[in-house]
Amino acid sequence: MTAGQEDHQSDESPFREKLTPREERFEEWRKTVGLVLGPLAAVVLALVPMPALGRPAHTLAAILGWVVVWWITEPIPLPMTAVLGATLAVVFDVAPAKTAFAAFADPMIFLFLGSFILARAMSYHRLDRRFAYRILSLRWVGNRSGRVLFAYGAICAFVSMWISNTATCAMMFPIGLGIITTTADLTARRTGRPVDPKMLRFGTAMMLMAAYASSAGGIGTPVGTPPNIIGISLIEKFTKIKIPFFQWMLFAVPLLVVMYGLLYFLMYALHKPEQGELRGGAEFVKGELAKLGRWSRGQKNALIAFLVAVVLWIAPGFIALVWGSRSAAAGFYNARVPEAAAALIAALLLFVLPVDWEKKEFTISWKQAVKIDWGVLLLYGGGIAFGDLMIQTKLADAVGQSLLRLSGASSMWGITLAAIFIAILVSEAASNTASANMVVPVIISLALAAGVNPLPPAIGATLGASWGFMLPVSTAPNAMVYGSGLVPITKMIRAGMLFDLLGGLTIWLGLRLLLPLVGLA
Repeated sequence: MTAGQEDHQSDESPFREKLTPREERFEEWRKTVGLVLGPLAAVVLALVPMPALGRPAHTLAAILGWVVVWWITEPIPLPMTAVLGATLAVVFDVAPAKTAFAAFADPMIFLFLGSFILARAMSYHRLDRRFAYRILSLRWVGNRSGRVLFAYGAICAFVSMWISNTATCAMMFPIGLGIITTTADLTARRTGRPVDPKMLRFGTAMMLMAAYASSAGGIGTPVGTPPNIIGISLIEKFTKIKIPFFQWMLFAVPLLVVMYGLLYFLMYALHKPEQGELRGGAEFVKGELAKLGRWSRGQKNALIAFLVAVVLWIAPGFIALVWGSRSAAAGFYNARVPEAAAALIAALLLFVLPVDWEKKEFTISWKQAVKIDWGVLLLYGGGIAFGDLMIQTKLADAVGQSLLRLSGASSMWGITLAAIFIAILVSEAASNTASANMVVPVIISLALAAGVNPLPPAIGATLGASWGFMLPVSTAPNAMVYGSGLVPITKMIRAGMLFDLLGGLTIWLGLRLLLPLVGLA
């Protein structure tokens, strides 16, 4: 199969949510109420006196209230709500257009773009199916859906310890889609009736597992996610205490193991697979692998591009291990080959690696590439815009200090608990990087002012910055899996809220137990 041939898939995504009549009525009610509630929330917030905020921050708070209500209730498509927020920020003079719209050209957007084109090529040439069948054919996994979910999530979490959550999810996303489609095939074979992948609870579990495990795994090492590096740097800057690579892992890896166990049981409980055991699955998978036959030129080319991206994404972790994260080599590489550039390099390879040189057919054509979900790019751009504006207007700083005062925390572990949940809350509306930059310095200064050890609160805020899971804009992996159409917004909010709560409490308990053992409390 070549990119020049007619696409075997329809333009409409096969992963769209289908609702029961009762759910459809609820969705109609939710959208109707939200349509009015969003502007009303903005008006109320604009009229409520907020003397601690300057005019731009107060106006941004009102706009944010409108946007969050519409993100939750979806009266209009989520991507257009993100665009609305940035537009209102310009109209009401929170920021000039050049500033407000700059986020839609953020490097992270181009990381999405390259990753989506890679996933599209893998799907078009059925490389994702080949990966999925190989994972399902592992002897330990067998015919158990729960084991498939566990193995998939464990791979996401482990890989994310060494590369970013976004890069990890970008790698595992197409493989997860292949597993979901294959599971639908196995279910159809058992029941004798066609099974639409979009109807599977297992599909929602797999997609949320990809997003959540990719973000959770990053806490395991200092290089696993940007907030870790930011937090460690700010701790050293303000407290003159340096946390070595291995010392971080001594408390973070056990914490990650517990976190992943909680995540797995949460995903399984909320979205229990329709078929616990897929009888005849091994024989079916073996037969499907045989049908795929030998590797096609398109599959080989897509794999080459995929591996190029993986190598370029993993390289910073190895450089940091050998020469240190602050070495000249690490700085040079990160400046020349950031994650976005790595994704685009791999995606561009797809347009030059030939499938049939004589016919000038390449691994993917523009006709195929444009079928990615462009709305997710707008959605995440809006999330980045709000994060940047919250920093610039000092709205995030005011919110963080207000929440800390409301919590009444004064002891070291009381401030740590508040710091964790403040960082989680901020990360729901801003990127994890922005959350760390905003919250960690505030928490350190407040802890020092209270006369307590600032390390546990600062570390708690650093970890909490990676823990926003409720909305598609909370993290890049959330936005990516939401784009699959397999994750209804209400299910993401439900799962994200529970994992935020469980994760925040686990971080706090884990730090109380582990930091004294490693000499950081």
